[in-house]
Amino acid sequence: MANEHENHPGAGHITVGKYMVGFILATALTLLSFGIIAAGIQPTYAAVIGLVLAAVVQILVHLHYFLHLDRSREMQWNMISIVFTTIIVLIFIGGTVWVIFTLNSRMM
Repeated sequence: MANEHENHPGAGHITVGKYMVGFILATALTLLSFGIIAAGIQPTYAAVIGLVLAAVVQILVHLHYFLHLDRSREMQWNMISIVFTTIIVLIFIGGTVWVIFTLNSRMM
């Protein structure tokens, strides 16, 4: 009963400092995204690339600092499920974009 976190993998590594680092990184990446748009970066594709990169890094920050996912053996199934979900979502998004562009070309 003294240590109820023993059964939870990675629970012993949770510290306030890690949460603060994650919070600061997430806040900085959010402010960076707002800054990219507020600066009115030209050409537009440069702003889109900056936003996508900031979003991907922020996802990784959230997975590591808040969901405590890492490359340890205990987290292997969690990582596999996240990768599988990501692949399925990308297939859905890619298929949707493909259908929309195909229909657009057929309507023109």
